[in-house]
Amino acid sequence: MLEKKPLAITKEDEVFPLFPRLPILTSLQAGWHGASFVYMCQPAYEFPEVCTPLWHSLVIFTHGARVIHAERKMDGRKHHDAVIGGDIIITPVNVGHQAAWDAEGDFILLAIEPQIFARAVDETANAEQIQLLPHFATPDPLIYQIGLALKGILENNPLGSRLYAETMMTALSVHLMQHYSTRKPILKAYKNGLPRHQLQQVIDYIHEHLDQNLGLAELAALIPISSHYFSQLFKESTGMTPHKYIISCRVKRAQELLLKGGMTIAEIADLVGFASQSHLNFHCKRLIGVTPKTIQQR
Repeated sequence: MLEKKPLAITKEDEVFPLFPRLPILTSLQAGWHGASFVYMCQPAYEFPEVCTPLWHSLVIFTHGARVIHAERKMDGRKHHDAVIGGDIIITPVNVGHQAAWDAEGDFILLAIEPQIFARAVDETANAEQIQLLPHFATPDPLIYQIGLALKGILENNPLGSRLYAETMMTALSVHLMQHYSTRKPILKAYKNGLPRHQLQQVIDYIHEHLDQNLGLAELAALIPISSHYFSQLFKESTGMTPHKYIISCRVKRAQELLLKGGMTIAEIADLVGFASQSHLNFHCKRLIGVTPKTIQQR
């Protein structure tokens, strides 16, 4: 008798009907490129065997110190997991994964395209060169914190989360390569930041596209260099991550427009690339200590 093949998930939302409850939070409308996020809380349940031909998949458990017992099958191997918050599970592309667990718990599902994963360190790499290995439940504090950070940005600023998400997914990819792949990356040590002409090219691009949902890979491609090294070199050159630099540029540009007058705060927020007036208000207070309304009244 032929063994039943895993159910192939080829769209991000195809996994939702396989659970008894809908997700609490997703990145579906956030404009992320090459990666996705789902946060769920599910009761005791038996989940069918699935595989993801288009993504590497991670489960990050967030239910605290309470133990949840699970019978798990991955890549044809069976295993009993005693899972606590902070544990992770790694299911590489095309690997089958089935599970049954005995208590309610919340968790994060992260997915990343193999090509995005492979090119985090080397922009010329392809997905076949770096393979992830399957892992049953194991603690990983860094991946746990990355998951919580992505959850936080989606809760607070989903439409402005792309650059931050891509930065976190790049860090995640490098960590996965170092600890869970068939080939560890050789991380080069660059000094002195980006050459002046390349830095200026990136800065000019940022200012010309400040109203858009800029991405890390998009900025790195201007050089071109991998997302990992671009983040490092940009921070060495400016003293800020690309995400923080762009936020500061948006606040500065908003301040100029507020002082000039003739536009509402909401119009200015949209023009400089903030998802809403409230986000402009938050970052103005954080970076310059006053609200947009205060600036406008000067």
